[in-house]
Amino acid sequence: MAPVPELSVLESAVVAPSSPAPETTCSLRLNFFDVFWLNSPPVERVFFYRLTPGTGDDITSILSNIKSSLSQALGAFYPLAGRLRLTPATDDRYELHYQPGDGVTFTVAEYEADVDELAEDEPTEVAKILPLVPPLPVGVGPVLSVQATVLRGGRGRGLAIGLALHHAACDGASSTRFLHTWAAAAGTGTGAPPPPVMDRTLVDDPSGGCPLYKLLSTDEMEYVKMADDQLVATFTLSKEDIQRVKDVVVAAAGARPPRCTSLVATFGFIWSCYQRSKDDAASSSEQTHFIFPIDQRSRMKPDPIPDEYFGNCVGAAMEAAAKNQLAAAGADGLLAACTAIAAAIERAVGELGSPEKMALWMERIREASASGGGVLTVAGSPRFRVYDVDFGFGRPAKVEIVSVARTGAMAVAESRQSGGGMEVGMSLPPAGMQRFQTCFHDAITWLHQQ
Repeated sequence: MAPVPELSVLESAVVAPSSPAPETTCSLRLNFFDVFWLNSPPVERVFFYRLTPGTGDDITSILSNIKSSLSQALGAFYPLAGRLRLTPATDDRYELHYQPGDGVTFTVAEYEADVDELAEDEPTEVAKILPLVPPLPVGVGPVLSVQATVLRGGRGRGLAIGLALHHAACDGASSTRFLHTWAAAAGTGTGAPPPPVMDRTLVDDPSGGCPLYKLLSTDEMEYVKMADDQLVATFTLSKEDIQRVKDVVVAAAGARPPRCTSLVATFGFIWSCYQRSKDDAASSSEQTHFIFPIDQRSRMKPDPIPDEYFGNCVGAAMEAAAKNQLAAAGADGLLAACTAIAAAIERAVGELGSPEKMALWMERIREASASGGGVLTVAGSPRFRVYDVDFGFGRPAKVEIVSVARTGAMAVAESRQSGGGMEVGMSLPPAGMQRFQTCFHDAITWLHQQ
């Protein structure tokens, strides 16, 4: 493994929210959706930007603008400047507590690395990207930290904006709304999403935020242990690739094909490739599991919750399939994977969010992770539009969910290369990455021969 460049910290400051943040102390209690994530490792994202000679000349001005616009965005998303804490006079309730003077740690650094190398799709050592992610402790304490790193290696100059966010504070829909709000404040000032809705009474929670189940431990939330030489790489499915998966599944299924949306086709293709890349998958009838989040906002009763609701509002869709069925070459593996995922979505759509249902999801996940058959989970969504996060100097060259190296999840986003496509980030040790690359490219070739 090549030496990791040294990171030089230039500044560390606390950025406080500006107006309209409250001028008095306030708290948001965690509900049953939020407490699920209490022991989860932070969600870590890095946005890579190439700075052209015109935009990159005055890096001081760029960093100042990013910092001041962060304050503006935190004005609307003020709980992110607060702390996760145990609610006073309780021993099992938690809250997001904000008081004037709170803020987010904002670090400015330099890194002798080439933005073109870090932003490429080919396998990259996770150890080279981790310095771009600011630290954030697991458990109670701050919920967000930010780092802006100037990349000075190579021919061109780049900028990496890294974030670490505690999942108990909010889900991906809320966190990416914050990012779009921040980017709009830094750029043209237009295109910002509507302000967040902080009303926690919108979620009917008879438990009052008291977990009706044993929380997953930190070890259980991390489905894999990251190897010292762990790699991360991005794999893109074009719109045409996705359509070919759909066509293959429909033809193989016959009279009653599963509902194969673009998301189902993408998940199914990757899950099948992932299992085929395993040493024992082809001969094993053991069950393995696929788990992915389902936004519950539009499904809540008695009334749907607005898209702008700030917090967590996701349930779990999960299905099992035999390893050898998923690993089957050609149409059989794709059909097995897409059928299972479509069934998981259909079942999840009918399951309303409640403390009892969350307890059942928790138990299913615990059983799946303990079964020994393996679990593949999902982070991100193409609906989050992460490649539209433009701080005024262009769209990201690459967005990396670095925390998948710790959780073993596949990272999903819209494709930055082709409209209607999707890109998937995978993190594996070198040998596993090489096998997955081979399976992925062989499967793409086979698709285009049909």
